[in-house]
Parts: sequence; C-alpha cells; structure tokens
Amino acid sequence: MSFGQARQQDVKVQIRWLIRRDMLEVLEIERANFEFAWSEEEFLCCLRQRNCIGMVAEYNRQVAGFMIYELHKSRIQILNFAVSPAAQRIGIGAQMVQRVIDKLSQQRRKEIVLEVRETNLPAQLFFKSQGFRAQNVLRNHFQDTTEDAYLMQYRLDWSAEEAVLPFSSTNRISEYFDV
Repeated sequence: MSFGQARQQDVKVQIRWLIRRDMLEVLEIERANFEFAWSEEEFLCCLRQRNCIGMVAEYNRQVAGFMIYELHKSRIQILNFAVSPAAQRIGIGAQMVQRVIDKLSQQRRKEIVLEVRETNLPAQLFFKSQGFRAQNVLRNHFQDTTEDAYLMQYRLDWSAEEAVLPFSSTNRISEYFDV
C-alpha cells in the first residue's frame, strides 16, 4: 500500500461508512497494527449490532484507516481504531476522531470512551493529543493476555473537578499523562 509523501496540513480524506467490500483492506490494516488482531468474523459480528457503526477514511482512493464504535444513550465507545502504518502521522486518525467528536454535540452524547492496552504507548499519546484523558486502569482487562488497559475518556464539558485525575502522582497513568 503506497500513500506517498504527504504533509499533515495537506491531507484530505473522505470519511464514509464501512461497507463489505472494505473488509480486505480493513483486515490488512488491523493485522499490520495489532498483535491480537480482530478476525473478519469479529468485525462482522460487531457490525451486525444495530448500535455499532463502522467508518473508513479513504486517502488517495485507498482505505487508510478505520474506526468501529458503539452508540449509547449518553456516550460513544470506540471499540477498534487503526490507521495504516504507511499513512500514520499525517492527520488521518485525527480527522476520524474529530468526526466522532462532532457527533457528541449533534447527538447530545456527552463523552467518548475507549480502552487502550497498557503497552500501546503510541495510541495513548495519540488519544491524549486529541483531548482524551486516562481515567482508570482496568486490571487484567484483555482475554488474550493478562495485560491491563487504560480507560480513556473525552468529554465536551470537563469540569474543574474532573480535570484532576483521582490517582496519586506515582501511578502508571501519571508516567504518561499530565496529572
């Protein structure tokens, strides 16, 4: 997959619903990004749920990234998100996240949440750069390993009390996030 040389400010992507014919490219991106990748059946099972939405970002007429999220009454939960390694760090992921953030005000949902593996520092730093905050450590969260996860949250209306994380300055979250 070749995306060419692009500067972040020049990147124009088309974000649209994920459709069946996108699955080969989505699975390729998934496998390139994750040691414990979702299978096609896991994607399809999730997308069959009526509150589950899939979207892709196209760049240079190729699927360059995807996001799977669930709509709940007062929040959106990101279940899976990845950008092709060849297209990372040029703004594609930020545009996809912004599209979901825009849904908060339109649909009166107040927050976006997601879980990030403790070892996935690039994802933690990316979501922090998008305005997300680590809120909690989920111990032994994943079925495929005993790895912990960080629960990360984005809110439209952070209050002063919520801006301070309820953890001491010596915990694992504080190593990576401003506490």
